[in-house]
Amino acid sequence: MLLFLSSFLFSCHKKYIPRQSITVEIINFDKPDTSIRALTVLTDSAMVYAGSKGDITRTKDLGDTWTTQQLKTDSIIPHFRAIGTNSKGFYALSIGNPALLYQSKNATFNLVYKEEHNKVFYNSMAFFDDLNGIAMGDPTADCLSILITRDGGDSWGKVHCKFLPKILPGEAAFAASNTNISIVGDHAWIVTGGSHARVFHSKDKGISWDVYKTPMIQGKSTTGIYTVAFYDEKNGIIMGGDYTKKNEIMPSKAITSDGGETWQIIKQNQPSYTSCVQYIPNTHGKELLATSTEGVYFSNDRGLTWNKVSDQGFYTLRMINQNMAWVAGHEKVALLKLQ
Repeated sequence: MLLFLSSFLFSCHKKYIPRQSITVEIINFDKPDTSIRALTVLTDSAMVYAGSKGDITRTKDLGDTWTTQQLKTDSIIPHFRAIGTNSKGFYALSIGNPALLYQSKNATFNLVYKEEHNKVFYNSMAFFDDLNGIAMGDPTADCLSILITRDGGDSWGKVHCKFLPKILPGEAAFAASNTNISIVGDHAWIVTGGSHARVFHSKDKGISWDVYKTPMIQGKSTTGIYTVAFYDEKNGIIMGGDYTKKNEIMPSKAITSDGGETWQIIKQNQPSYTSCVQYIPNTHGKELLATSTEGVYFSNDRGLTWNKVSDQGFYTLRMINQNMAWVAGHEKVALLKLQ
């Protein structure tokens, strides 16, 4: 009995040893005439993405078969770059004017929010839980555009600027990979770029907000933070750069251990532009995967160092489990297997 108990306690406290290196197998699926920056994993075998031509496409069998629905409101074909899911259904949000947010229940799509403004441009969305969700976009006034749902996505409202931190001149966001928002429990982090690269943080599902400066590259409309991921309430990573200077080294990656209040730049010796970063599940926050149009990258030390594992470029990625991920880009989706 004592031997069993000691073995149990040892297994509970055994530290995870990260993989020293990985290789990847990439299974590509051609998706002509669409650009894909938003996808979400439903189960180990099911995934759905939303594309630039109003296309919502699903697979239930790791890509063996695909089904597509084409959305259109009046004469508008929505360009999707933000999607989310909860137990009620699937949600897709378009970028342009008018912004269109659709809810799908039992494969039937209904428009649940519409916003008309010449500056409207939505970048990302996510859910805290089955009732509370958030979407963010570029400013139409003197704050970020923040949409909130408290009823599981049936209705959405835009937060008035008096309840949000003021945006700085030239500050906006990038609709690069549907990862401008990261959520852990009740916490949400939102990232910006342009003239200023900052992190907006809410501890209470979007009711109140703080905003923090970062040492990331900033100052131009093309610079800043493109993606954020948090492992827990304290530890997170931001990445980005300048998509017009993808092969230059610049301060484009940073980590935090205090919930985003302060950030440490990651020193680099390779081209630095990144559009999406994600923690690999079940690796205790030690392993991460990132991608951009320049390739796929792997870290085994919480993001401090990175190795390129593929020259194939993608806009976005989502982990299925410790050994598989979905990635997507221009006219393609791929299943990425880590070995």
